Order: sequence, then C-alpha cells, then structure tokens
Amino acid sequence: MQKLILGELHHRIKNTLATVSAIASQSFRAAPSIGAGQKAMEARLAALGRAHDLLMQVSWASASLTHIFSSATEPYDSQGIRRFHFNGPDLKISSGAVIALVMTFNELCTNTTKFGALSVPAGRVEVAWTIDVPEQRLRLVWTESGGPAVEPPVRQSFGTRMMTSLGQQLNGQVQLAYERSGFVYSLDVPLNSLQAVA
Repeated sequence: MQKLILGELHHRIKNTLATVSAIASQSFRAAPSIGAGQKAMEARLAALGRAHDLLMQVSWASASLTHIFSSATEPYDSQGIRRFHFNGPDLKISSGAVIALVMTFNELCTNTTKFGALSVPAGRVEVAWTIDVPEQRLRLVWTESGGPAVEPPVRQSFGTRMMTSLGQQLNGQVQLAYERSGFVYSLDVPLNSLQAVA
C-alpha cells in the first residue's frame, strides 16, 4: 500500500512540476515586460495552488463542479455584488479534471477583469452548463455581458492557447467567440474525461 501511495505521489509531483515549468516559460515568453511576466506567472501559480487546496479538501478524490467554479472565481468577484452567476446541475469531477478546469477559469477570469465584462462595474459573467445524458457529454458556456465592445485579438495569447489545450487534454472541444456584446467560451467534453471512476 505504501509503495502504491508513494508512486501516486511521485506521479502527481512530476505533473505539477511540469505544469509549473510550462507556466513559467510561457508566462515570460509572451509577456511584454519582466514585470508583466512575473504578474501573469504569480496569478497562474495561485490558481494552481487553489486547485490543489480544493483537492486537499476532498483528499484528492472527486470535487463538486459548482464548488470548483465558485472557488476559481471567488478572488475575482466583488465584495457584496455577485458578478458571476452559475447555472447547471452538480457533478463530481476527478482530480485531473479539477486542475484543468481551475486553470481554465483562472485564464477566463484574468481576461475578463483586464479586457472583458468585469473590467467595468456593470459587467457580469454567466456560467451555464448542461449534461447531455444520451451523448454522455458536459456542455459548458461562459458568457460575458455588460462590458466594453469586444474586438477579436490580433494574435493568440499564451492564456488562450492554454485554455484550448486544457480542453483538448480533457478530450473536449473548445470554442472562443468574440461577440461584440461579450466574449463567449464554450467547452463540450465527454463525461468520462471528467468523472472519477467510482
């Protein structure tokens, strides 16, 4: 039993270090200055830390989807004013999927506070998801409203590439829509990529 636990711990540490290495490398490579790179890296590492805190609370088992989203967005929500609205059935998510979703939500939150709906007081974000039972898929949509008019980016940032990559890591499809009324992120992913084996 101890050998099994040590093997699992070794695997998780290696994965975390690989993630930290990629975050550090890409945060500085894409940044306009060292200070901006440092700030981006610190935010991403804090998100990774929140994901690990959440997993520790559930002993590295499965975590609630609603709790994952509220935990990931809490640092970006205003005191006393709900700027995030969640709508969907709860679902237990495996530890690997928790990290991918928290990191994705960190990028979405960072972008919305810098450029999107939450960059202005009236902005809001709705996160809605459904479970397609016959297809065995989760369909999630992040929709921003009340913010400045959206312009598609000139180039794809590291954060955008990371969100797409994290969705693909879960065998999902990611769509980014730069609607004038607000940015929309969609994730369509098989349930078996998200759920822990019971």
